[in-house]
Amino acid sequence: MNWLRQYTGALGEFTRFQWQVLSKTGNFSRRMPQILQQMEKIGWDSLLLVTITSAFTGLVTAVQASYLTNGYIPPHLIGVLVGKSTMIELAPVLTALVLAGKVGASIAAEIGTMKVSEQLDSLLSMAIDPVEYLYMPKVVAGCLMVPLLTVYANFVGIISAFALSVSKYNINGYTFFNEMKNYFMPSNLWGGLVKAFLFGLVITMTGCYAGSKAQGGAEGVGKMTMDTVVYSSIAILIVDFTVAAFLFGSY
Repeated sequence: MNWLRQYTGALGEFTRFQWQVLSKTGNFSRRMPQILQQMEKIGWDSLLLVTITSAFTGLVTAVQASYLTNGYIPPHLIGVLVGKSTMIELAPVLTALVLAGKVGASIAAEIGTMKVSEQLDSLLSMAIDPVEYLYMPKVVAGCLMVPLLTVYANFVGIISAFALSVSKYNINGYTFFNEMKNYFMPSNLWGGLVKAFLFGLVITMTGCYAGSKAQGGAEGVGKMTMDTVVYSSIAILIVDFTVAAFLFGSY
């Protein structure tokens, strides 16, 4: 039962940490320079990684859609499968998972280093609240940029699948997009964006919390960085299922 008390206590502490951070979002206008800086780090600096990930995801989706549906559905409906699977599931989830490894680990390492080197204590000595100055801008930037990166991933993934479908499987380009448009539902897009918003919250909040708990020098920072990637990836999958069951479970 000790492990149960340990994990219950950690969950309660993490929930309290989230409340502390979210309670500071009312002061976001005062921390706009920090938010813009974090938006650049999370968004612009991750653009190449997201481009490569989403491009090959689109290519694989086109290949698998053609192979798995061969003889079962008409080839011109491949665009429908690519569009729906990309917008609802692949773009938000895979973008979030790669960002958990890049952004989440970076946040945990940065804050963890500040913690073990007593820079967080220095901020408190200067009457600067680390929650408002460090954590809140990262969380706000993550909640804004992950959905935007997901929209970009949708575009890149669909265009990649389109290019392969036209060149390799001789699918008419107009038919590819026309069928996608005919079967498109707004929930396909905004459902994925709701996921992306929550994924951004999970990644940044986990990174900030883990970094704030680092201790024991470089080894402790490394452990918390690893824990951030592991726990945020697991949380992404749990949130993915929860949101999908809530939004699409009745269909």
